[in-house]
Amino acid sequence: MDDRIVKKADAGSRNVRQDARETADDALSTSQERRRMFREFSQEALPTPPSKPGWHYIWLSTTNQYDPIYKRVKMGYTPVKAEEVPGFDHYRSKSGEYEGCVSMNEMILFQIPQEIYQEIMEEYHYHRPNEEEERIRSNAVEAIKDSGGKRLGGFDKDDEGFNSLSSNVKIPVFN
Repeated sequence: MDDRIVKKADAGSRNVRQDARETADDALSTSQERRRMFREFSQEALPTPPSKPGWHYIWLSTTNQYDPIYKRVKMGYTPVKAEEVPGFDHYRSKSGEYEGCVSMNEMILFQIPQEIYQEIMEEYHYHRPNEEEERIRSNAVEAIKDSGGKRLGGFDKDDEGFNSLSSNVKIPVFN
């Protein structure tokens, strides 16, 4: 121990005092022990439920103000009960609005029929982007005209990027 932090017994009526701090060697674990602690501390991501033919699973947050659960319920999503998913009993919510449902922290597991899921995904990831693409194309065409509507030049007919804006892609199947 460092002599500078030890009070001497002859310092009058005061009691002998030693610094309560541990030495650096005592306080820090070995490198190997720290790595083991880091591994054990890592938090589990949301578990993936087993697939169920005809259904799509999604974890929804009870605290998301921009995507509240009640809007998803209107779209057709339903909460998943713990007994519906084999091996998920330990994720059962024990109280609250979603008692008995699969939950982890503020997240609740929901399901939706695959047909409705495909419709939702088509709208958000196919139709809307295509509409936005058409707006971009229209705005670009209008931008190369003067105030009288006369074409000022602009895009080459072989311009691959501009011409690809109007090409429609087959609707994908979303997973």
